[in-house]
Amino acid sequence: MVKRIAVIDYQKCNPSKCNYECIRFCPKNRAGEKCIKEREDGKPVIDENLCIGCGICVKKCPFNAIKIVNLPDALTENPIHRFGSNGFALYRLPIPVPGKVIGLLGPNGIGKTTAMKILSGKLKPNMGSSEEINWEKLSTMFRGNELQKYFESLSEDVKTIYKPQQVDEIPKIYSGPVKKIINEKAFEILKRLSVDYITNRRTEDLSGGELQKLAIAISLSKEADFYFIDEPSSYLDVKERLEVGKLIREVGKEKTVIVTDHDLATLDFMADIIHIFYGVPSVYGVVSKPYSVRVGINTFLYGYIKEDNVRIREEPITFEVRAPTKKSDSYYLTKFTEIEKDLGGFILTVEPGEIKYQEILAIFGANALGKTTFAKILAGEIKPDSGKIEPEVKISYKPQYIYTKFDGTVLDILNKNKNFLKYKNSIVTPLGLDKLYQSKVSKLSGGELQRLAIALCLMQDADLYLLDEPSAYLDVEQRLVAAKVIKKIIELREATAMVIDHDILFLDYIADRGMVFLGESGKRGHAIKPGTLESSFNTFLRDVEITFRRDPENGRPRANKPGSVKDREQKESGNYYYLK
Repeated sequence: MVKRIAVIDYQKCNPSKCNYECIRFCPKNRAGEKCIKEREDGKPVIDENLCIGCGICVKKCPFNAIKIVNLPDALTENPIHRFGSNGFALYRLPIPVPGKVIGLLGPNGIGKTTAMKILSGKLKPNMGSSEEINWEKLSTMFRGNELQKYFESLSEDVKTIYKPQQVDEIPKIYSGPVKKIINEKAFEILKRLSVDYITNRRTEDLSGGELQKLAIAISLSKEADFYFIDEPSSYLDVKERLEVGKLIREVGKEKTVIVTDHDLATLDFMADIIHIFYGVPSVYGVVSKPYSVRVGINTFLYGYIKEDNVRIREEPITFEVRAPTKKSDSYYLTKFTEIEKDLGGFILTVEPGEIKYQEILAIFGANALGKTTFAKILAGEIKPDSGKIEPEVKISYKPQYIYTKFDGTVLDILNKNKNFLKYKNSIVTPLGLDKLYQSKVSKLSGGELQRLAIALCLMQDADLYLLDEPSAYLDVEQRLVAAKVIKKIIELREATAMVIDHDILFLDYIADRGMVFLGESGKRGHAIKPGTLESSFNTFLRDVEITFRRDPENGRPRANKPGSVKDREQKESGNYYYLK
């Protein structure tokens, strides 16, 4: 087995615009060996058995298309699957367990979706070779392993259901009435999720949250032996995420369910067992042994995989038990009187309140209660029917939905900001945008575009930074990095930030105070004036009838299982936000 892996991103690789620097400067090539050579299509290929890992080709590539990484010493087996020579490699697989919900945890590009596609039978693993391997041969290769019986079952008449990650692609696959693609059980699930009204609509007219619930309802309504649910919390608010989690747990009592999600609180709530995926995104991924859900998530946050002697994070991630108050109540940036806005069918009212200097104010509540409308009122994009904000402050606003017609590269758009060089090391590099300099903005993925939008917002000169759903499309690692960057910039600039989001852990990690929105989604929203983070979360969680406690090891928020002893104790005491 090779001790290092070389990956070339052939979408970035462009030999017509370079002089094959990777081939010309490779020490092994200059010594007469063909470590890097041209393929028939003119693209380079690297022989990993000859590669000495010097990294010269990585530095010389003008398109940042090459990555060479040493593999962990404990990794002695061949990959389960590899996407061709110099392509991504996945090592090991999660183990399906009947009657359990298996959670997959790790960053984007680390192989979670690949593992789900293999286990669901949608992708045949090649064990790192170019030869096709059938299910019978695979079961033989895993003789004595828990996966032997599973691969044997895939070669027989076993049914699997796969709920894809990209639910926004549904209208491209089926454009038509929703009622034609659901059965009676799916309708009951939609009713439970409070979106049965979408049956009278067409898929192309549905929002992201409605498409997500439709995909979940269709998947869970079908009879199968194994269910694979890829990122069910995207586009959903906290209450919706936990309701979906309840549905998945119910199915998992009788069937095998494998689920991946970037919302740690939701994943903790859904799963019984956790597999951690680690490695280098887009290069290789390794699947850890199974852990109990609490130990697995804590191991991930601690950042050390003991069994493989691998550190996946420089320092552990911990959460403050109570966010500190930075300034007195009288030290405010701006105040607002009672605000009202009628949007025709939806009415928003906001209690009088203030936004303090150098604080991060968390804005949260169910979808369609006016959070984004309030943000736009503050940003001056919408005029309220009554009420005023004074004094006026300079605002930098990152909207919820990000669209761009910019035709240049990431570096081009960053260079347009006068503060680019000033904040390169504190914003651009931590968010990983330096690796995307030559990428076209129009070709960025959702997560890449989100990180770019956060950077562009924070680099502006402003008194108040208003970020609407900055965690959307980001994986767990990226969310925590984004939170650190936001906190650091607010401190450096002595500014203030308002963050609207649905990720409880993200908000708990980043915020000093909270502002909760209540009401009836799509009809009326009522914003309670900003208060302590504890009181705001308590009000919100009481409204959705969910309790949270803190993990004693790292202080992270954990949702109590409904009806559990701790859930009942906290509800009886009125303390929905963490057991004291």
